[in-house]
Amino acid sequence: MKPTITVVGLGSGDPDQLTLGIWRRLQAVPHRYVRTAEHPMMSLFKEHDMLYKSFDSLYEQLDSFPDVYAAITEALIQEALLLAASDAADDSGSAHAHEIIYAVPGHPMVAERTVQLLRERCPEEGIDLTILGGESFLDQAFTRLGFDPIEGFQLLDASDLKASLLRPELHTVIGQVYDEYTASDVKLTLMERLPDDYTVIVGHSLGIAGEEQILAVPLYELDRTPGYGNLSLIWLPRSTDETLRNRSFERLHEIVAILRSPEGCPWDREQTHLTLRKNFIEETYEAIEAIDNDDPDNMCEEFGDVILQVMLHSQIEEEVGSFSVYDVLQALNEKLIFRHPHVFGDLGANNSAEALQNWEQMKAEEKRRKGIDPTKASQLDGIPPDLPALMKAYKIQKKAAKVGFDWDDIKPVLDKIDEELVELREAIESKDAEEQASELGDLLFAAVNASRFIHADPEEALARTNQKFKKRFEYIEQQLRISGRTFDQTDLIEMDKFWEEAKKFS
Repeated sequence: MKPTITVVGLGSGDPDQLTLGIWRRLQAVPHRYVRTAEHPMMSLFKEHDMLYKSFDSLYEQLDSFPDVYAAITEALIQEALLLAASDAADDSGSAHAHEIIYAVPGHPMVAERTVQLLRERCPEEGIDLTILGGESFLDQAFTRLGFDPIEGFQLLDASDLKASLLRPELHTVIGQVYDEYTASDVKLTLMERLPDDYTVIVGHSLGIAGEEQILAVPLYELDRTPGYGNLSLIWLPRSTDETLRNRSFERLHEIVAILRSPEGCPWDREQTHLTLRKNFIEETYEAIEAIDNDDPDNMCEEFGDVILQVMLHSQIEEEVGSFSVYDVLQALNEKLIFRHPHVFGDLGANNSAEALQNWEQMKAEEKRRKGIDPTKASQLDGIPPDLPALMKAYKIQKKAAKVGFDWDDIKPVLDKIDEELVELREAIESKDAEEQASELGDLLFAAVNASRFIHADPEEALARTNQKFKKRFEYIEQQLRISGRTFDQTDLIEMDKFWEEAKKFS
């Protein structure tokens, strides 16, 4: 006989909700297995002297739920194959003698990983798999919590919950909240998107007389609420709170599209890539200034302004059908995954140098896939032409150094700085303005090379010096204001004195 497994749902726990067909099937099939005996329906089995085998022991033996589910699936398959083989040798004639019935809480197709594994494995093993329904815990959730899923609904697994999945505008039920530890993990994830005092609903044993509990608690107390078990869930009612909507990327995309629409803002509608170019540069520098000032509040605002520039440029292209911001995100995600084989692939990286080497190798592979021969390209390709000169010099030198065009240590670099300084002095004495500018450029280029040898980014180093100068100069201004004077009422000697004082504070 062909091996057969029938999966049935035991419902949410109320015996009155068990279908007659499933109850008859449970009585007719002698080989009964249940995923867990920790379910109210087991009392009905005992009342009718129905024998069964549970897999509860696997939960204690194995370290993770995926391991448990895989072990249950394997055990059921082996039992079905063994039973079919023994029935072939001694056919009892019973219609269900070679059949295994596997009973799970709720509905077999709702939050039952073992059933999904059986659907994958049984065809490969030559096993007939039949899945019968059953009342899902969602049926009781809709009824007892009182919401209609057509308003927008999602079911999430507590053991694999991610903040990116949360949609406050939808009713959200989180199942598989077995204990306080799981509830704690859920709480921490929810706090990434929701306020700490946000009200959430905890449901225990919904629809079961004498056992049901429905509690409204602030999010920060979610894991301090007793009673979690196999029949527990968490419900987040759908919200129209604009504060929550405004924490989503989708809302930002919607707002930018509205601003650019015929009913939107006249200024935004008029903008092009070219007119926005200057804004992009300015917003980027303002974000950098916030970073330099170590100002988290300003960083938060300025980073938003930079993102807005990306959104506006992407929206312009979306309107003509070239690409959308979601294409931008896809390309970025795929590039990050591809260029980090030591994280998302099989390659290893024990330090940042090895990680960077992997990055460069994958960049070269990307070029090959695009039909670009890296051996025919200049080693200095790929440097944006509009970079500030200091940053551009740094990148040029780094690329040249990768192919060996570099000194072994910093001494010749410092000698080169001395050499360029002498040449600048000579150019100044010659009073040739063009030569002076040329020699000054050579001196700056040599200084950038020194920064590379000491592993200091020249742009950042100069930015710190600018900040230092600004603070010391402001000290001079402050001292003059205290004495009721202006710059034309002092001299360089006194200002230098104030400067030396300021150095003590910065």
